Amino acid sequence: MASRNAVVSTFEAEHVIQPLYTGGDVALQKSGRILVTCLGEEAVLTDLNTGRTLGRVEGNGEVLTALTITPSASHLILCSRSLSMQIYSLQSSEHGRPTIIPNLQRTLKPHSTPVVTAAVDSTSTLLGTGSADGVIKVWDIRGGFITHTFRGHNGVISALHFFEAKEVESENVNLLGQKEKKKRRKSTNGEDDTMEGVELTENPATRFRLASGSEDGKIRIWHLSKRKAIATLDSHVSVIRGLDFSKHFNSLVSGSRDKTIIIWDAQTWKSNRIIPILERVEAVGFLEPSSHVYTGGESGKLRIWSPQTGRQLTGEQPAGREVNEITRVVYSPGLDFVLSIHADQSLILHSICALPLVSNTVDTIEPLPIIRRISGTHDEIIDLAYVTPERSLLALATNSEDIRLVSLATEKPNASSGEGGSYFGADVALLQGHDDIIICVDVDWSGCWLATGAKDNTARLWRIEHARESYEHYATYTGHAESLGALALPQQPLGTTPSSSSPLDYPPPFLLTGSQDKTIKRWEIAKSSVNANPSSAQKGGHPSSRALYTRKAHDKDINAISINHNNTLFASASQDRTVKIWSVQEGEVQGILRGHRRGVWSVRFAPKDTPPISGDSSTGPASSRHGLVLTGSGDKTVKIWSLSDYSCLRTLEGHTNSVLKVLWMSLPSPLEQSNKRSVQIASSGGDGLVKIWDASTGEPACTLDNHTDRIWALTVDPTTNTLVSGGGDSVVTFWKDTTTHTMAAKAAASTARVEQEQQLTNHTHAGNYREAIILALTLNHPGRLLALFQTVVDRSPPEEGSLSGLRAVDEVLMNLSDEQLLELLRRVRDWNTNARTAVVAQRILNVVVRSYPAARLVGLRGRGWKEVVDGLRAYTERHFKRMAELVDESYLVEYTLREMEEVGFVKGNGEGEGDDGFGDVVMV
Repeated sequence: MASRNAVVSTFEAEHVIQPLYTGGDVALQKSGRILVTCLGEEAVLTDLNTGRTLGRVEGNGEVLTALTITPSASHLILCSRSLSMQIYSLQSSEHGRPTIIPNLQRTLKPHSTPVVTAAVDSTSTLLGTGSADGVIKVWDIRGGFITHTFRGHNGVISALHFFEAKEVESENVNLLGQKEKKKRRKSTNGEDDTMEGVELTENPATRFRLASGSEDGKIRIWHLSKRKAIATLDSHVSVIRGLDFSKHFNSLVSGSRDKTIIIWDAQTWKSNRIIPILERVEAVGFLEPSSHVYTGGESGKLRIWSPQTGRQLTGEQPAGREVNEITRVVYSPGLDFVLSIHADQSLILHSICALPLVSNTVDTIEPLPIIRRISGTHDEIIDLAYVTPERSLLALATNSEDIRLVSLATEKPNASSGEGGSYFGADVALLQGHDDIIICVDVDWSGCWLATGAKDNTARLWRIEHARESYEHYATYTGHAESLGALALPQQPLGTTPSSSSPLDYPPPFLLTGSQDKTIKRWEIAKSSVNANPSSAQKGGHPSSRALYTRKAHDKDINAISINHNNTLFASASQDRTVKIWSVQEGEVQGILRGHRRGVWSVRFAPKDTPPISGDSSTGPASSRHGLVLTGSGDKTVKIWSLSDYSCLRTLEGHTNSVLKVLWMSLPSPLEQSNKRSVQIASSGGDGLVKIWDASTGEPACTLDNHTDRIWALTVDPTTNTLVSGGGDSVVTFWKDTTTHTMAAKAAASTARVEQEQQLTNHTHAGNYREAIILALTLNHPGRLLALFQTVVDRSPPEEGSLSGLRAVDEVLMNLSDEQLLELLRRVRDWNTNARTAVVAQRILNVVVRSYPAARLVGLRGRGWKEVVDGLRAYTERHFKRMAELVDESYLVEYTLREMEEVGFVKGNGEGEGDDGFGDVVMV
């Protein structure tokens, strides 16, 4: 096997575009900066100015049913299907990037059924919740207790709104009558019965109301001071979807799915005007200070109405698709935009700056201009591509009929919520035209022309001029009998032609498409656009957009097409497990690549000037003159093929699921080649991983993991080598190539380590124990550290007053940081396991225990402190037991020696026993 390359490739996730809204409730801070959205069971807080995520609140395992934020952004309230309500206090943190830290204050069970809607009053003190059982509760947000409970609705509470209104005139009359009666009673007692000087003062607390609507079509007005319903409004015949109040008109507006909105007089609670909307109304409200009424519904269009005349002010707008239906509209008085939420999880900001200048006598006005579009989720990302010459936009095919263009520019420092988004990941444009889901995209060499293929059996060509914000449909190519699965545009200009210097004025010469009908077509691209030929646009294509040839290419679906660097050959990959090489000009097969055991998902020609690559068993390198082809298959392998004999040079194995996309990384520069960096390839698979391979050795250089679902899309920036991956988890990850930086950092660290080791040697010989011990701990040299301590412990005689043997060492051990102290104790634990080094370990442990208070040592808890203490205790007890046994044994030895000495003394001074004079002899 070939040896591994000396260069270790590294990539890091520099940017990540991820979902922020997948359906449900949406709330907006009063100032319009903080947007709160539902993301399944989580709540996401986003800064509308920069598009950055300010914070996330993890859920409890159940989907959120309602959420709201107080106008002052002091509290966030979340309600879920688990019947729980969580109240969070929000605290801003300005350290580094601005973030919001949510702190859970309390968890409550507000209702016996899930909370469907929630609302907060203008003072940020009261919270109203409406549940599916028809019960409404009012809560004190800071106290967390119930202040009111209202019953009366027969169905699900669908709308709530706090407002402050003037006292009803009849109530004032009743109050005046009561005052008159009191005065008359006083007059019977001889007091003045005149009303002169009597002033009727009104308590502000008595003006707060709560309007509620339910699925039974009824609206109830609740008096918070009197704790009862003061009016029941029964004119709608379907579920109430919106309520709002205008102080200017002293009126309440309600919208319902019965396709009407009603203006109610807050004095009498009679309907002033019923306005037919002729569509299901999902949102309604007043706009300040113009006091116009907005509505949003199934047509997907935001419409403006005059409450005085009941006339629609916005002109007629064509109805959108079903996925464009407006489900909610968020607006706060004082903002210059309205936020509409649509069924496709997109959020659109509409400008209302010109509305205060519009009078009710104006016939019609233009629809509210869209100033920003935010994709709540990109759904399943099927394909993507860099566009524009500067690679400043990213085109996304997101399991829909539209192409989303996303900005890759950095954010403006002083952008406001109402300005067009210019931050990284902001939606720039939406390319609409296909009638079914777009499956594949490709961009030409210049980045100015984008081709798309969809399930509607057509391909479309788009002209991208980002400098002028022009994103035009250029031509439509119709002819395939089934959906398109692959297409390709030329990747190099044809020589030094005007098209190479002015690509916007010259479209690519041809387009290749492959379909599920098993055919490949080559289309000629005309020089004039559809816009210049209105008659042809009505036919759905360009008059000269015809197929130059059609070839029956494969036995199964065609998954991918790739064109080589000089536009003479193209390759087609199919589910029939083969890849065919074709001539572009004649459309004839030049060769067939066989070897995959399952369908081939992706194919790519090697870029120009790719160095030769040797095969697994070939006698020499492959010919770079003929070129190389890279393929990825459902058999979990990546293969590199030679075009000289159409043989497989190398098979790369490592994915645990189908390989869905392959590509060649940017060729290394001469400097990188001198550093032994070779050609690399990238692959993505159904296992949710991106792998970088060394094409020379066939071994994986690194594995990138940031997705939780299969990765369908993969592309690379040829100038920066930034890799972009998109998958079924709606996440787009930008992988920055940090290999050069990592190599430089590693070289610097290696040099610094060598210098530090030399310093450690110098300090040891010089007797600079402080510096030597610190360096030994830093460099993780336990052997040299042990030798230092052994020298100190064996010092004879020890320095007077020293615990370790040397006062300088004692001072070093007494002034260690927490990290250094814990590292030292780990080394002491290891030395303590060996009887030969246990004496040094016990001496150093004695110094540590005597030098530091117990509170300091306990403070090391949570960093592996428990394992260290357990290890020290176990072996220390063992050593103590061994020493105790030695002491006990020493008593026996001393006793034996003493007895032997006594026996030897008697024999030396007495006379022998027996006739022969010899007695017992004791050998010592």
